[in-house]
Amino acid sequence: MRRIISTMLLGTAIALAGASVAMAQDKTIKIGVLTDNSGLYADLGGPGSTLAAQMAIEDAGLTAKGWKIDLISADHQNKPDIGTAIARQWIDVEKVDVFMDVLNSGVALAVNNVVKEKNSILIDTGAATSDLTNAQCSPNTIHWVYDTYMLANSTGQALVKAGGDTWYFLTADYAFGHALERDTTAVVLKSGGKVIGTVKHPLNTADFSSFLLQAQASKAKIVGMANAGGDTTNTIKQAAEFGIVSGGQKLAGLLLFITDVHALGLKVAQGLNFTETFYWDLNDGTRAFSKRFSERMKNKAMPSMVQAGVYSGLLHYFKALEAMGGNPHDGAKVVAKMKEMPTDDQLFGKGTIRADGRKLHPAYLFEVKKPEESKGPWDYYKLIGTTAADQAFRPLSESVCPLVKK
Repeated sequence: MRRIISTMLLGTAIALAGASVAMAQDKTIKIGVLTDNSGLYADLGGPGSTLAAQMAIEDAGLTAKGWKIDLISADHQNKPDIGTAIARQWIDVEKVDVFMDVLNSGVALAVNNVVKEKNSILIDTGAATSDLTNAQCSPNTIHWVYDTYMLANSTGQALVKAGGDTWYFLTADYAFGHALERDTTAVVLKSGGKVIGTVKHPLNTADFSSFLLQAQASKAKIVGMANAGGDTTNTIKQAAEFGIVSGGQKLAGLLLFITDVHALGLKVAQGLNFTETFYWDLNDGTRAFSKRFSERMKNKAMPSMVQAGVYSGLLHYFKALEAMGGNPHDGAKVVAKMKEMPTDDQLFGKGTIRADGRKLHPAYLFEVKKPEESKGPWDYYKLIGTTAADQAFRPLSESVCPLVKK
C-alpha cells in the first residue's frame, strides 16, 4: 500500500514537473491592438499603433528564436460597451495575451476591469486618465506613455508660473476630460491660480461656438482645453475665428499630439505650449525609428507618442517573456516580471515601472514653432523644459492604489 501511494505521488510530481516545463517552453504570443481606427483619435493611434506593434515584433527578434507571435487589431469606436465586448471575445475565443493602445479613457477603464477579471495584460499607451494607476490600478495593467496628472503638472504649472493665473476649462464630457480638468485644477490652485469656470462638451463635437463664447466672456487668461484629437483641433480652429488669442486670452493645449499640430498647420498652431513624453526629433534613436515608421505609413506621418509607446511597451513585454523562458499566459505574473526589470529602448530611454503600474520617463514641455522657424516637414516643436522621470508623475505618497505599500 505504501509503495502504491509513493508511486502515485511520484507520478503526480512528474506530471506537475512536465506541465511546468511545458509552460516554460510555451513560446506563443497573441497581441491585440484595441484602438480608434475610424474616429477622432485615429491619426494619433489607429493603424499607426498596429504598425508600431508589427515593428516591435520584427525588431524583438523572437520569431527567429522559435517564438510564434500573432497580431490582431480592432476598432472600439470610442464606446466602452463595444470595447469590453471585444476584450471578452479576444480573451475567451482569440486567446489574446496582451492588449495594446486602448485609446479613450472610458474604454480603457472598462477594459482594465475585464483584463483584471480574466488575468490578461493591458499595456495602455493611449488613454490619459491617471486613475489607471491610482484609484483603479490593477496588477494586470501598465500605463506606459502619459497621464492626466503628468500633463497637468507640467503644462498647467508652467502656464501659471508664466502669469496665467485665471483659467476657464473646455472639457470633453467623459472620463478623460473629467480627469484632465480635475488634475489640472488641482495644479492651478496649488500654484496660486484660480479657476473661473468650466463648460462640458460632448465627445467629437463639430461646433464649439457656444462653448468658446462662454470662455471668452469669462475673461480668463487661460482657456484650458481638456480634450484631445479632433476635438482639440476643432477648438483651436474655431477659437481663431472668434479672435480669442488675438483678444488677449491664451489657449492651453493640455493634451496635444504631433498629428494635431500637423492637421492645424504652423500658422494656426504656432505658440501653443503642451507636454509630451516622445517627439520624433529628440535624438538619433527617435529619428531612426520615426524615419522607418514614416516610410511604412500610407500618409507618411511621423509617430505620435501613443504609437511610440506601443512599440516601446511591447519590446519590454517581449524581454520579460524571454527572461521567463516562455509565456505562462498568466497576466499578473508577467506584469510582475516587467516591473522587476528596468526599461530601456531608443524611444523613451532608460526607465522603470512602479508598483502601481506607472511607467516612468521624462516629460517634455514643448512650444509649437512659428512657420519661419521650421526647417522642413514635421519640424514643429522647440523644447522649452524637461521634467525628470521621478518628478513628472504622481508621487507614490499621494497614491491610493492598493498595490502601493505605504
